[in-house]
Amino acid sequence: MTTVRVRLTLIYSGLFLLTSVVLLVIVNTLLRMALHSRIESFRAPGAGGAPPAPAAAFTGSKAEPLPPLSELAREVIHYQWDVSALAIGALTLVSVVVGWLIAGRILRPLHRITATAQRLSLSTLHERIALSGPRDELKELADTFDAMLDRLERSVEGQRRFIANASHELRTPLAVQRTAIEVGLPEDVGEIRDKLLLHNHRIESLIDALLVLSQAEHGLQKRAPVSFHEVVRLVLAEADSGEVSVTARMEPFVVHGDPVLLNRLVTNLVDNAVRYNHPGGAVEVTLAGGVLTVRNTGPEVPAERFGNLFAPFRRLHTTRGQGAGLGLSIVASIATAHGAAVRARPNPGGGLEVVVTFPADP
Repeated sequence: MTTVRVRLTLIYSGLFLLTSVVLLVIVNTLLRMALHSRIESFRAPGAGGAPPAPAAAFTGSKAEPLPPLSELAREVIHYQWDVSALAIGALTLVSVVVGWLIAGRILRPLHRITATAQRLSLSTLHERIALSGPRDELKELADTFDAMLDRLERSVEGQRRFIANASHELRTPLAVQRTAIEVGLPEDVGEIRDKLLLHNHRIESLIDALLVLSQAEHGLQKRAPVSFHEVVRLVLAEADSGEVSVTARMEPFVVHGDPVLLNRLVTNLVDNAVRYNHPGGAVEVTLAGGVLTVRNTGPEVPAERFGNLFAPFRRLHTTRGQGAGLGLSIVASIATAHGAAVRARPNPGGGLEVVVTFPADP
């Protein structure tokens, strides 16, 4: 792919070569016409009669006659063409170097804008280009980009405040409702009481999942070294595997990120592997080389489901209970926030394999 800098250099050099060739042709053509005109004036009969005889040139003790004027003119023209061509070639090389340097200097603000845009994330929206220099098109572009970042930063901060307020405003009435159900309902309505508590718990889980998903999609506010293998070990120790056997093989690995979100990532993967399984099935968890792999047995996953497997509110059919359909979408958002890549593929005979690949520890 040809860069803009290369194209500008070629344009500069091409224009220089074109104008130089045109100038060379015009000058040499005019010189030839002038020489021929002077020669004809010497040959034309005038007051002095016939044109003068060629003079003699002395080299040492011998005298050699000068060449005829027409031949001398041709030699001068050829010499002029040769010298001009060499000069044009040398100056073309110089123009390529100078054009490359000038193009780099002109495009330097664009490189600065590109580098800032590539470095930005939701956690670094405070950075600005702050381009200095004359008020030209590039300065206007940088200022427009900074103004856009100002608006984006205000929008993100407003959404974060909304998430914090929603977390409080939604959880508090649910907690009051759960307490009222547990304390206020008599024992003789146990079945209704259990259903109300079940739905209350599902709503709380859904709200928690939505808040975690929103937090992950808005990026990480701060990062810290996290012993990821310890996070996996803790999740497996607290997991309720039921009738499913869980095996693990881990290597030490450190992730720079949020320990709470990383814990949620592993928890969702393990819970999904257990939930979407069959009695007597197995779950295998492997952490090696910065790659977390969770593989389970279970029902076959249709190929058409893999296109939206990580989309919100997508459920897989299972006989072990239904979730909110946010588990894998939360995994994908948390992985993206930590710069990790996540993919899934079916296991032969049924089940799913989810792989999360973290970047190397800087």
